[in-house]
Amino acid sequence: MTGDEQGQRRWLAINAGSSSLKLAVFDAAGNCRHSCAAEELADGDAPLGSAHARALDELISALPTSDAGPFEAITHRVVHGGERFHAPTRIDDSVIEALHEIEPLAPLHNPIATACIEVARERFPETPHYALFDTAFHKDLPPASRNYALPGWCREELGIRRYGFHGLSVANALRQLADATDHPPQRLNLIVMHLGNGASVTAIRGGHSMATSMGMTPLEGLVMGTRAGDLDPAIPGVLERRGGLSSDEVDHLLNHQSGLQGLCGTRDLREIHAAIDSGSEAASTALSMYIHRIRHYLGGYLVNLGRLDALVFTGGVGEHDPVVRESVCEGLGVMGLALDISANRRNIGGPRALHQPHSPAGIWVVPADEEREMIQQVRALA
Repeated sequence: MTGDEQGQRRWLAINAGSSSLKLAVFDAAGNCRHSCAAEELADGDAPLGSAHARALDELISALPTSDAGPFEAITHRVVHGGERFHAPTRIDDSVIEALHEIEPLAPLHNPIATACIEVARERFPETPHYALFDTAFHKDLPPASRNYALPGWCREELGIRRYGFHGLSVANALRQLADATDHPPQRLNLIVMHLGNGASVTAIRGGHSMATSMGMTPLEGLVMGTRAGDLDPAIPGVLERRGGLSSDEVDHLLNHQSGLQGLCGTRDLREIHAAIDSGSEAASTALSMYIHRIRHYLGGYLVNLGRLDALVFTGGVGEHDPVVRESVCEGLGVMGLALDISANRRNIGGPRALHQPHSPAGIWVVPADEEREMIQQVRALA
């Protein structure tokens, strides 16, 4: 292959979220040449994934001529890999069939990814397509963290266990921090907080996930934009028996009408900060609950890790909200995490350190880049 041909090689990353869609085109040097997105996607009465499928077709059609293909490979983020998928997987008809089979494990997410995969395969039938799974990073969770205290048949027959999510984001944060600190990933102990509309905390020991806040589904764990996070397990039954809700209505309530949205009427932290400044007690309580739950997990993971090299903030809120970061880190100096307030308030790009020089453990902001992570993992297969 000539130098000109090498320079013209392209990879396409497709990242389908629950209400958003991102595309990114990368060149042979790993540079992102073009990115675009569609936000606030909603299906209405159409089948789940219909809006994403239409948006993907439009975004592909709008790619610049120089970055519209052919592609060396196309990567797709899939939230749930179930028990079967633990690594980047080349997509064929049997993989599509298997993805449909595990849709009950992520009924709000996997159908969207599958719809996008089918559109992309129709547009680029000769290009290799790969599925990359958010659950894969957590495949080696130890039994004490992976299992629920239920009879064995629940796990063996129904697949009920902790799978964990945001794995591509966490893997990328680990990769970026290893590069920034010049330490091999397998020597790092980290706590990575992916804070966005969906949010989770993951403890990493020696480069591997050893605990994570999301569970069998992305509903468990932190207070999120519209998800309730941790609940007394009896509450769904109460909502059905006493509230008169069907199981589907309970599921919708907990996933789409709860969290910050349910507490104060908005999931946008910028609006919540403004409401607090205007004296809103509901917004103040919502933010306090949001921070409390993060610190609850942070404290438990600090104890279980023993040695911490760095606390890492990533995701939209983690990267851009200094108030949340400062609140999370308040009083943690006694635990070896000393935040530099001035550094925390500076808004500059790229991975950046927020800790004081004497802090035994680092505090970092790392920009989330799931699209780049997908491309890097697939290129590593060659």
